[in-house]
Amino acid sequence: MLPDATTLCLAACHIDHTAAQIIVSVRATPATAPCPLCTTPAHRIHSSYERTLADLPWAAYHVRLQLHVRKWFCGNRQCRRRIFTERLPTVAAPWARRTLRLAQRLVDLGVALGGKAGVRLGQRWDLVVSRNTLLRLLRRLPVPSYATPTVLGVDDFALRKRQTSGTVLIDQERHHPVALLPERTADTVAQWLREHPGVEVITRDRSQAYAEGARQGAPAATQVADRFHLLQNLAEALTQVFTTHGPALDAVNAAVRQQPVPLPDGTSAVPVPPPPTPPPEQARAAQRAARRQAIYDEVWTLHRQGWTVPAIAAQVGRGRRTIERYLRTPTWPGRQHRSHYGRSLLNPSKDYLLERWNAGCRTAMQLFRELQPQGYTGSYRRVAAYASRLRQAQGLAPRRQGRRQTLPVVVEPSSQPLTPRRATWLVLRREAKRTEAETQQLAQLRAQQTEVAEAIDLAQDFAQLVRQRQPAELDPWLKRATTSTQEALQRFAKGLHDDYAAVKAGVTLPWSNGPVEGHINRLKMLKRQMFGRARLDLLSRRFVGAPRDGPAQAACLHTPTQAHPEAA
Repeated sequence: MLPDATTLCLAACHIDHTAAQIIVSVRATPATAPCPLCTTPAHRIHSSYERTLADLPWAAYHVRLQLHVRKWFCGNRQCRRRIFTERLPTVAAPWARRTLRLAQRLVDLGVALGGKAGVRLGQRWDLVVSRNTLLRLLRRLPVPSYATPTVLGVDDFALRKRQTSGTVLIDQERHHPVALLPERTADTVAQWLREHPGVEVITRDRSQAYAEGARQGAPAATQVADRFHLLQNLAEALTQVFTTHGPALDAVNAAVRQQPVPLPDGTSAVPVPPPPTPPPEQARAAQRAARRQAIYDEVWTLHRQGWTVPAIAAQVGRGRRTIERYLRTPTWPGRQHRSHYGRSLLNPSKDYLLERWNAGCRTAMQLFRELQPQGYTGSYRRVAAYASRLRQAQGLAPRRQGRRQTLPVVVEPSSQPLTPRRATWLVLRREAKRTEAETQQLAQLRAQQTEVAEAIDLAQDFAQLVRQRQPAELDPWLKRATTSTQEALQRFAKGLHDDYAAVKAGVTLPWSNGPVEGHINRLKMLKRQMFGRARLDLLSRRFVGAPRDGPAQAACLHTPTQAHPEAA
């Protein structure tokens, strides 16, 4: 099928089986041609010449068009151009060596897959193209332009991780990317908003740069603080509270380890004790804790003397974030509670081990040999160490089988030991999603200290007003948090006061930054697909997308430009 049967006429067709090529000879049929400068229709033919165009392949054969094009005399004596070549805008662009439909196919490959991946798929489709050609076609695309969104989502992304960051703008109503900005500063966002007036709602995280940029660029727009980031800030404050109340967590963990686990048949089982920490590791941990506490004391000493945070960081050899975290905690938080239950190769096999152990098989080597056919790839020492913990739970002496005596059933603990972070998410988890053991664990934690119970109540009340969007409860909660005994929650409440309008809109309006995070996830995928070396112009054309206008879009792809050696 010809690219455009209304302007082309088939003259001849030749099939070269050796070269797997079809050569189609066609000629233009219009009786007149408009001058490209003055658009005056020309009626006199000057001469003709031949162009060779690559077209879409047919099965396994490459297609070449031998296009006979005419030259015309311009009849307008005022026109600077006397002789011109007729244009075929529905077939090929001027000076192009491929048809518009083939160019459009290559553009689609580049937008969807990038350079190297597009080349690989193009080879499957018998499209001979290089990665640099695909990248040039992408860069020749016009910058996409869309109507100014009414509801705009703003967030940052990393062009180079921990080095260069940009800003992504999303139309929240249409769920479509609008633009990528090269920086994440207030001036960059404000400039874009001034150039695109009409934004009424701006959703953002708690970034002060985006808040200031929105105030400068669109002062009449309503700023909406994202609800997820509000809960995330609350979780950080609550983690600081639990870090300073480590003994309360230790007491709950000790109570859980000593409490029997009820079974469905009415009996009870003993939980498996945590793995012991080797003495050398305990000594090294104590030394590290002593060094951290010494640095903590030095930070506060310098702070009381009037030193700034950068100066303290340079003096003690720590980062600014570490110094700021120390200064947010007026008392030494002690050791960071770590879970004894981490990832292990033995975790998928623990149910089988407990079943065989409670059935009477208490030989570690036999259990190890039974696990190997089931896909266990760990060592025997790991199985033997777990068997030693099971003997400890049942009160057996080492190496004793205990087959002639009645022994309690051994099970894994129903809940993992609490760390500050794990206790935080236990508090913030929805009540319907907590297990019975977690509910009991939370009740024990609440009963430890009045300060801990106060922090738990404040955190749960704030999470409820955010999730259920109860703006009327925000002011009473801020008053309670401001007078709280926990400094971390006081600082969190002060931050909400400073951003009160956006926080109030966040718990009132239905908009959030959730769709923006989804688009950032797609943007990360595109970056990794291009090996993280794509510049902002190429990344924005693949992320924001180009208008799909068929031949009109492909016509702009043949403007001469310099190739770029990016291996995207």
